[in-house]
Amino acid sequence: MHVVIMGCGRVGASLAAALERLGHSVAVVDRSRDAFRRLGGDFHGEQVVGMGFDRQVLIEAGVERAGAFAAVSNGDNSNIISARVARETFGVEHVVARIYDPKRAAVYERLGIPTVATVPWTTDRFLRTLLPEGVATSWRDPSGTMALLQLPVHEAWVGRSIRDLEEAAGCRVAFVMRFGTGVLPEPKTVLQADDVVYAAAKSGTVTDVTSVAARPPEEES
Repeated sequence: MHVVIMGCGRVGASLAAALERLGHSVAVVDRSRDAFRRLGGDFHGEQVVGMGFDRQVLIEAGVERAGAFAAVSNGDNSNIISARVARETFGVEHVVARIYDPKRAAVYERLGIPTVATVPWTTDRFLRTLLPEGVATSWRDPSGTMALLQLPVHEAWVGRSIRDLEEAAGCRVAFVMRFGTGVLPEPKTVLQADDVVYAAAKSGTVTDVTSVAARPPEEES
């Protein structure tokens, strides 16, 4: 597959090298010729100087035959404009844009442009490294508002219903991995031993949700 990358910063250069190692043809677009030094001497793809949202520049980079387009410059506006040109003008099937502002990312997702919201994504990566297993989120929406996390559920919850856990922790159980198979539970579904629970929660409540699930359920008076 031919891939066009807009932006030859550290991310763009690393992505280009990885794609070449996988056997894809790559064209990198950047407005600064000096930026291509990051590609190194082993890069065999195309290097195109120009603005990534300029149609002629994209055509020179082979966007008309591209199967994928990545906009990873350091400007949100440039990334989203070039991504929309690649998708809407040239019909590139796989398009993604890096966005620093999570609020903008949510808007662009609704426009049909997949985005990587850098700040929430980086935060989650740090949490995965710093915090105990099961505490960090598995997925976060582009706006950073909602999180999907694996709950470290206390063994005393076994035999209690999904509804009980949701009401106590203030979350929604999205699915349960049971004996290696994903299960879409109902509120009355009873938790079993060795269930792995994935729940959706508001980002600001992740710590509280995790804390409640990790404790035994409170006994009703």
